[in-house]
Amino acid sequence: MATADESPYVGRELELFASAINWKRYVKAEIGEYLIGDVLEIGAGIGSTTLALHDGTARRWICLEPDANQAKRLRAAVTKSWGFCAPGVIVGSLRALADRPSFDCVLYLDVLEHIQDDRRQIEEAARLVRPGGHIVVLSPAHQWLFSEFDKSIGHVRRYDKRNLRSLMPSGWTEKKLAYLDSVGVLLSLANALALRQALPSRLQLSLWDRLCVPLSRIVDRVLLGNCGKSILAVWEKRELK
Repeated sequence: MATADESPYVGRELELFASAINWKRYVKAEIGEYLIGDVLEIGAGIGSTTLALHDGTARRWICLEPDANQAKRLRAAVTKSWGFCAPGVIVGSLRALADRPSFDCVLYLDVLEHIQDDRRQIEEAARLVRPGGHIVVLSPAHQWLFSEFDKSIGHVRRYDKRNLRSLMPSGWTEKKLAYLDSVGVLLSLANALALRQALPSRLQLSLWDRLCVPLSRIVDRVLLGNCGKSILAVWEKRELK
């Protein structure tokens, strides 16, 4: 959830959402097939998402994190879990990487909404992806759900299908575009209109993860990905002919 700009992260939610086990399992179920080959996770934060998604299937996993303090915690977390086989950690932005196709998958998981020039960010990331590779974006959905929570953690925007689709690089193919967590929409709407909390409490987070997320996994299928408080996009770089 950290930004991809070279600056300290302002949010205070990373430790809180690290305990959202069911949500991370849901996300992994949706994108696991793309986490192969060489993977670049942008804005990896303190490593809770890395720990949940990286199961050894990928040949190489690189975590890019611009906040030096978070990168230190990230490196400690992945080293504790994987030892010498731990994912690599690079402190910085995309500018820290060689500008050539080096990855099979680039991940923006709760990151792109923090970045002012999101179009340029995606264009730069696209140059790092090999033909046949993917960019995966998971972000908060619907600007009408923008709340004090979004403000407090540095969100610039929330996305819908139209404006997220418009960021897909030229020459790429849309593999997936769907809303997730349909039940969570009601909770986000309540916060935007009434509660106006900068952060949920641990109890609220626990109830959402334990009760709402499993229910959303069922309802989302019934609604065919047409409702949810988060949005997931997967784009594929076309093979060279």
